[in-house]
Amino acid sequence: MTESLKRLQDGLHHDPFELLGRHPRPGGGHIIRALMPSAESVSVTGGGEMERLEGTDLFEFIDRKSIVPLHYELQYVEKGDSDSDVRSIISPYTFGPAIGELDMHLFSEGRHQHIWNVLGANPCTIDGIEGVLFAVWAPAVQRVSVVGDFNAWDGRRHPMRCRGESGLWELFIPGLGAGEAYKYEILGREGQLAVKTDPYARQMGLRPETVSCVPDPDRFSWQDDEWLQARRTFDWQHAPIAIYELHAGSWQRDDDGGFLNWREIASRLLPYLEEMHYTHLELMPVAEHPLDESWGYQVSGYYAPTARYGTPDDFRYFVDQCHRRGIGVLLDWVPAHFPRDDFALARFTGEPVYEHADPRRGEHQDWGTLIFDFGRNEVRNFLIANALFWIEEFHIDGLRVDAVASMIYLDYSRNEGEWLPNQYGGRENLDAIAFLRELNEVAHSRFPGVLTIAEESTAWPMVSRPVELGGLGFTMKWNMGWMNDSLAYIQNDPVHRKYHHNLLTFSQLYAWTENFVLPLSHDEVVHLKRSMLSKMPGDYWQKMANLRLFYCWQYAHPGKKLLFMGGELGQWQEWNQAQPIDWPLLQVEAHAGIRQLVSDLNRLYRDEPPLHRHDFEPQGFRWIDCHDTEQSVLSFIRYADDGECVLCILNFTPVPRSHYRLGVPGAGSYREILNSDSAFYGGTNSGNGVDIPVQEISWMGFEHSIEITLPPLAALFLKAS
Repeated sequence: MTESLKRLQDGLHHDPFELLGRHPRPGGGHIIRALMPSAESVSVTGGGEMERLEGTDLFEFIDRKSIVPLHYELQYVEKGDSDSDVRSIISPYTFGPAIGELDMHLFSEGRHQHIWNVLGANPCTIDGIEGVLFAVWAPAVQRVSVVGDFNAWDGRRHPMRCRGESGLWELFIPGLGAGEAYKYEILGREGQLAVKTDPYARQMGLRPETVSCVPDPDRFSWQDDEWLQARRTFDWQHAPIAIYELHAGSWQRDDDGGFLNWREIASRLLPYLEEMHYTHLELMPVAEHPLDESWGYQVSGYYAPTARYGTPDDFRYFVDQCHRRGIGVLLDWVPAHFPRDDFALARFTGEPVYEHADPRRGEHQDWGTLIFDFGRNEVRNFLIANALFWIEEFHIDGLRVDAVASMIYLDYSRNEGEWLPNQYGGRENLDAIAFLRELNEVAHSRFPGVLTIAEESTAWPMVSRPVELGGLGFTMKWNMGWMNDSLAYIQNDPVHRKYHHNLLTFSQLYAWTENFVLPLSHDEVVHLKRSMLSKMPGDYWQKMANLRLFYCWQYAHPGKKLLFMGGELGQWQEWNQAQPIDWPLLQVEAHAGIRQLVSDLNRLYRDEPPLHRHDFEPQGFRWIDCHDTEQSVLSFIRYADDGECVLCILNFTPVPRSHYRLGVPGAGSYREILNSDSAFYGGTNSGNGVDIPVQEISWMGFEHSIEITLPPLAALFLKAS
């Protein structure tokens, strides 16, 4: 036996096609070889029985007259089977390379925007024969094999073809189809053996299984053309955007406590979102992940919708139904880090491939996760194509990019000596910054109207400004400063709030520097931070009133809105991903009132242009009085283009304020369009009636003013009659 054959037998050969399959024979004819470790005997179609090379699992047949067809069948009997139990396969080693040179070139440059159609497991037909083309990027290794139920998970059975310096490996296996479980067995350059799920798998098994699955064919018939066409011209800067953040596994459960399917979620959730007047839904990560407790933020299958809630087509149905009801779908996306699970991306070839090799750049100390190597073309391609994949394949309307701050700073959560400076000696991660800019440029050019939203918690400038102007290119940015300051303020006892008035007014110093979303997200109601209602000070009534007031502050303040599920119910307990939110609370009048208020705030925000038209522009805002610290009252005006306005007055103490004078623009009269102290919401029903006359009394820089009663711990929204 030659050295090459011995290496093939031992699973060490980098190019099995050099020996296996059908090859010209000196002197004429062909020699046909097969490696069949589990076979007792093998024969070839049109030829006859193959001869086993002594002491090996290699079989040969000399086809002197070239009568065996190009794509021949192998009939074989497994060891331990009877002679009558004959099986047959078409040899994979008779097919030529399938990945084109252009595909390899674009991938190596990091510019292949549809790489999921090349890598992964793609059912296809070659030379009239149906099967699955497997392809994976595994640079600098000795061997890669496809393993699965179809070959008893034996890495010797289906070694793949190496495509040279590209680091790509491929193999077309005839006869396989949708649903087949598989992984890749990788023999590293130092002899280390790794068995990995497919980074480009479009379906995976339900946890605790970690297998990749050949995807079902996409047979879904989309019905959202009208929505997608309108999205191309979506004026997101001036439109109302009210987002309901949702964890699909714990919004509701089935009667047995199990997960709902996407189709069941759609039938329950979408009427609720319509009733609540939300414009958008933001899903916490739905890519495959092994651990429920990670909430989806530790991703093991970036291209696979999690099997917890059904098939990829079930998810397509869900998004389609959202669009047909006029609800946009945003997806939480996690390019900052990935888990250390040994079956997935971590040390993919036995060595760092997707992560940066130096732990000072490649490891997140806080989260125990690994950081992508954003400077590597193929890794950048993996992520950017993944963003496009969700938008193109599932019609997602936007991506909320998780943990951007951890990406752009090399010293993020690191002490001195624990991080590597960039080439200029700075703390900025230049590779990650370039990646984010490219992501936003590509996403916005390919899909006009699609949103990209950064969770970025620092003062990094121009996060939501165009790349060509020096920005990162995001559509919007979460306003973490507003969130932290507002929560810090509202948790003070009202008697002390006058000493912290600046926490509410400070946001106006930077409100127009970015396109902001005001987030009250899941992060604020976990890890002993308490629920939104439990954060509120005071007795039962004051807690309820404070929460109603706080939500009014969010909707009055410039910026798009986001609230995590359960916040609208006034939950007492922190969010727990293992159980549904506390729906029985709605049987309590005060909690039902909070939900009604959120619904009415959404409706008002949507229907009143002054409350959304200039969320990102200073002409949409004017203080009436930001200095009434002694009474803890804020008042300001929100404007639309034509001078139409809404007055917002917030009393952050439990003391009713009668005869409170307020400067206003114009003559005439004003009326309440929302009062958070209304009996409809569980309040005391203090108010100002239908008509509030304007008086020609100059006040606070205005030529006219009104005199009103401020309800306790309440907000008023007033509009000219």
